[in-house]
Amino acid sequence: MKRTQETSGMRDVDQTVAETEARSDSGELIFFVNGRKIVEESADPEMTLLTYLRRKLGLTGTKLGCAEGGCGACTVMLSRYEPHTEELLHYAVNACLAPLCSLHLVAVTTVEGIGSVARKLHPVQERIARSHGSQCGFCTPGIVMSMYALLRNNPKPKMADVEEAFQGNLCRCTGYRPILEGYKTFTVEGGCCGGRGRENGCCMTNGNGALKSSEDEVDETLYNIADFAPYDPTQEVIFPPELMNLSKGQRSHLLCFRGDRATWLQPARLEEFLHLKWKHPAARVVVGNTEVGIEVKFKNMVYPVILAPAFIPELNAVTHAEDGIEFGAACTLSHMGAVLRQAVETLPPHQTEVFLAILEQLRWFAGQQIRNVAAVGGNIMTASPISDLNPVFMAAGCKLTLMDKDGSRVVQMDDGFFVGYRKTAARPQEVLLSVNVPYSKRTQFVSAFKQSPRREDDISIVTAAMSATFTPGTDIVEDLRLSYGGMAATTVLAKRTASRLLGRSWGEELLQEACSSLAEEMTLDPTAPGGMVTYRQTLALSLFYKFYLTVLKKLRLQGVNVQEVGSECASATEIYHPQTPSSVQIYQAVPEGQSQDDVVGRPIMHLSAMKQATGEAIYCDDVPLYENELYLALITSTKAHARILSVDTSAAECLPGVVCCLFADDVPGSNATGIRQDQSVLADGKVTCVGHIIGAVVADTQLHAQRAAKAMKIQYEELQPIVTIQEAIAAQSFYQPIRTIQSGDLEAGFKQADHILEGEMHIGGQEHFYLETNVTLAVPRGEDGEMELFVSTQSTTDTQSQVARALGVPANRVVVRVKRMGGGFGGKESRSTLLSTVVAVAANKLKRPVRCMLDRDEDMLITGGRHPFYGKYKVGFMNSGKVVALDVSYYGNAGNSMDLSLAILERALFHMENSYSVPNVRGRGFLCRTNLPSNTAFRGFGGPQGMMVAESWMTDVAQSLGRSAEEVRRLNLYTEGELTPYNQILHGLTLDRCWEECLSQSGYRQRRAAIDLYNRQNRWTKRGVAMVPTKFGISFTASFLNQAGALAHIYTDGSVLLTHGGTEMGQGLHTKMVQVASRILGIPFSKIHISETSTNTVPNASPTAASASSDLNGAAVQNACETLLKRLEPYKTKNPKASWEDWVKAAYFDRVNLSANGFYKTPDLGYSFDTNSGRAFNYFSYGVACSEVEIDCLTGAHKNLSTTVVMDVGHSLNPAIDIGQVEGGFMQGLGLFTLEELHYSPQGVLLTRGPGSYKIPAFGDIPTQLTVSLLRDAPNDKAIFASKAVGEPPLFLASSVFYAIKDAISAARAESGITGPFRLDSPASAERIRNACSDRFTKLCRPVEPGTFRPWSVQV
Repeated sequence: MKRTQETSGMRDVDQTVAETEARSDSGELIFFVNGRKIVEESADPEMTLLTYLRRKLGLTGTKLGCAEGGCGACTVMLSRYEPHTEELLHYAVNACLAPLCSLHLVAVTTVEGIGSVARKLHPVQERIARSHGSQCGFCTPGIVMSMYALLRNNPKPKMADVEEAFQGNLCRCTGYRPILEGYKTFTVEGGCCGGRGRENGCCMTNGNGALKSSEDEVDETLYNIADFAPYDPTQEVIFPPELMNLSKGQRSHLLCFRGDRATWLQPARLEEFLHLKWKHPAARVVVGNTEVGIEVKFKNMVYPVILAPAFIPELNAVTHAEDGIEFGAACTLSHMGAVLRQAVETLPPHQTEVFLAILEQLRWFAGQQIRNVAAVGGNIMTASPISDLNPVFMAAGCKLTLMDKDGSRVVQMDDGFFVGYRKTAARPQEVLLSVNVPYSKRTQFVSAFKQSPRREDDISIVTAAMSATFTPGTDIVEDLRLSYGGMAATTVLAKRTASRLLGRSWGEELLQEACSSLAEEMTLDPTAPGGMVTYRQTLALSLFYKFYLTVLKKLRLQGVNVQEVGSECASATEIYHPQTPSSVQIYQAVPEGQSQDDVVGRPIMHLSAMKQATGEAIYCDDVPLYENELYLALITSTKAHARILSVDTSAAECLPGVVCCLFADDVPGSNATGIRQDQSVLADGKVTCVGHIIGAVVADTQLHAQRAAKAMKIQYEELQPIVTIQEAIAAQSFYQPIRTIQSGDLEAGFKQADHILEGEMHIGGQEHFYLETNVTLAVPRGEDGEMELFVSTQSTTDTQSQVARALGVPANRVVVRVKRMGGGFGGKESRSTLLSTVVAVAANKLKRPVRCMLDRDEDMLITGGRHPFYGKYKVGFMNSGKVVALDVSYYGNAGNSMDLSLAILERALFHMENSYSVPNVRGRGFLCRTNLPSNTAFRGFGGPQGMMVAESWMTDVAQSLGRSAEEVRRLNLYTEGELTPYNQILHGLTLDRCWEECLSQSGYRQRRAAIDLYNRQNRWTKRGVAMVPTKFGISFTASFLNQAGALAHIYTDGSVLLTHGGTEMGQGLHTKMVQVASRILGIPFSKIHISETSTNTVPNASPTAASASSDLNGAAVQNACETLLKRLEPYKTKNPKASWEDWVKAAYFDRVNLSANGFYKTPDLGYSFDTNSGRAFNYFSYGVACSEVEIDCLTGAHKNLSTTVVMDVGHSLNPAIDIGQVEGGFMQGLGLFTLEELHYSPQGVLLTRGPGSYKIPAFGDIPTQLTVSLLRDAPNDKAIFASKAVGEPPLFLASSVFYAIKDAISAARAESGITGPFRLDSPASAERIRNACSDRFTKLCRPVEPGTFRPWSVQV
């Protein structure tokens, strides 16, 4: 009887489904955006919410940073009403992955919807701005929305909740500290120290203090909490009442949306879903789109039918059964986490071992925005070999219910479930209905582990889950399951090892047997995808050892008589819990008596911070679309070195929306481009790197242009590429000239030395990862070949001249305008023209505006980054540690063109001795010509690579003498009046002052003693500390660039419009320039405005680079303002009591010119390599940092415990901005030296092309204690108002973290009886740290001999 009812029920479903699918039109998609109802008649299944917001609704506050859910720039809040629970759900999501079609009956809130400068800022927006948490501002709207969504769910969160909310957000400018500090004011902790505060009694000052001295008793802070508008949760935007009524009534019918290439079917009932899957077995099932979105975008997959079962009640159900908890397959990971946390709180502890293991993995699973939408069923069915959760499900023996329209079956998740790479045992027409997570038994112990390059929001290298069940009351193993991810093409069980250990006692013998067995069973082919083969094999053993110790502890707690875990091994069993970072900022208050209107030296907020926090700040791609605008996509080479035989455009040209294709023949002017004219606008017959631009497609939309570009068919004749520095050395593939700096008598120096040692080091490259990728909008002006370009570039003049050359017009026809950039860091100094020239050529050819913003993967592939360097050194030193002779050679991987590489190599040589006086020295520099995209400027510009090698030999000297590195560094520091190897006398040297202040502020000596004690007491975690100085030369090494212009207009109402040659990329340059003008003109800050930088106001501007922009442009602004002041002087003398406006009017009526341009050039510069004479730098910036770290010797993970930075920035123009630069530069250096790794295949293909695979530091990477102190009373007579440059110098100080890690590794090696110098390449990744800590486990995993196999990636 039941069967017949079912059959008739199924017939109804058949009919509904057939009718819905037969309708040719799409259904109506109804959703709300910022309270406004949207009814979309033709929703495209392939369109994301982000594209819709930006292009259809013109809401450009939400930014595109990566298109893969890895950076959080596109975060928005979704809200929906759940009729069956009558709850309102608010959650943050990535708009770049959210399909538009998934938003039926959802309310979307964007950054524009919560506040604006015009109306009123929301406290979340105001506080990030006032606490200096927004520099370039491109990531700010996403961070604001993550925080806003948190507060909507929890108006008084804990600091830990805030940190969790930001796991999916990245920032490249600030170093994160000010963001957390500003938002701490919303939390329970609220920034109050409970009276344990600083000398001033309370940390309402938030750890920002101006140093008090006898002269100035003023105590200021970087911002005043009292200025913050109070937060009132009752005043939030309400959920649209109409939407609540719709939600109660609808959701019960099947939705169908049709696009060009895909159909979106959203069943409301389980039967409909099963029927659709039966009818379309190849259809992709989408809940959060966090996997399919990536496949469509980056793997060019096309899925004609998409099934979206997210709202089917059975798939969202959570049932507490007798044997465990059953989760519907569409339950989100966030929901699963909440249910399990509740269970852990209420159930007896022995039942929740599996739940705790899942929760441990969920803590580090992607970011909050992904967990909020990603479904547990999707995680299982995508069958990723490095899934974080599948090993736990497998080790716990979870049961899966699979279902099709004829019935259901239950399968256990074991090694039979994953049948191949990304394949499961489910049949095509089956769907996963639910997963049953079992309660653990009383004698069962479960642990889960994940090792990834970065702790938060990262894909794992190896993930593991282990479950051991014992015969009650004994240590005899009854059942053992060891499950690993990242060790094969699927998630695997180590069955052989487990079966060998059954019936055995849990002790030392079992451990040895397990390790040797795992070493045999868990092997990887040396060519395995992902590389790091030896490390991964070692991890399989190390993680088992952690489990072994953890189980021993738990057995003892149950009263079983097993071997005790010694206190020295206890740290190996600890689960990592981050501590909330605390910080102090110290700077000098302005002198007493400085007028309140004089803002120089005060911590003024970044001029655009408020606009950036509300999404109202306009970036290049936010410029509204022109009426007849087109979109361009690049066609790039897939080969590193090849001749182009043919290009077939036919498939591309017949695609919808395509207007034309461009190739080298279409360039009207010169196809030669680049700093040295050694690059091409479009490749002509030959490509010399992967990512070399061959051509472009212009179409009506971005999607159409990109699809057409991918449809191009290019045939190549491959040539042998040179990829690595070592290959270039072997082939003698160098650019000329080879640079040398020599001083003293090298031979005599080595003769005099008591000891000589040799060493080498490789320093990896670095991707700029500005949050805003390269973007250009070119608008032809229709007459005389005029063109206007809106570009995200640091170099307006360079862009103007390259575009003019490509178009074959004089430079006076091309105007380049830059409002602001979403970060630059050197990456937009010379390489932005790659894109601008192509876009300009297209706009010129079609006589229509053309726009292109590179996707993150394209930007990373095409534009190059920091130069990888290889350094070889021979150093002679005395028994005391004094270095007397140095011979060092640097090899930089320049890539396929010269670009700025020679200047970068020269700066590396200028910094080869860092801060140390070496009497006899020779440095040589070689530029390797390789088939990689040309490397380019990056904050530090070769300086960090030069100094890194210096610190390597310094550490070697100390280690070989058995002395402390800090003592040897101090002994060799420069003193006032000494000569550098390039014969520049050091005047105004503050190194010794920075050193002593850092020594005392960091409590170095007590710290050192505490570390030594800790290391004696702990075997598997070690701590290390290092103190590192820096000396950074300020000036462009090409002396002609040390010039700047400015233009100031005074209007008759007294307002001032200022412009100068520098561009704003978040570093606060415009803010500082307004401060300078305000002081000189003697008028309030608010009367002065800077609109943009453009080539038609200040011509021939040098790039905004070399940290010198405040010095150069500040002096030019001073010059212009002084000229105006001189013209106003007669009117001020005549009427001294009058106002500024009166003087301006009087001058105007007297026909006085109220516009002036200013100019400045740095005096007495000009070094010659031939004679080794002349001043290379105008002055030096100095700093010292002391860092402490803790490493996990078993996994290679490390924690940044504390950092103290003392930086000499002269008299700071703006302490808030300068401290922001010090912290931001430090965090970027932290990425360079400990985290960020670019992987290239042996064929020269970049494998790391987005935040998924390339990890920049995240919120959790900040040192737990961070002190930044600006050196007091250190005026600099060489720059504007006694200030100093601050952009690049602090970056190198992060090497103190690298050398602290090296110090900790030394302590670990000493446990295995290994002492003396050893090589550690940069970055000090988890892999390098683990492999350097030799122990019993590494001995079981011998590396394969290099050269006997083709590795997955090579060190370039």
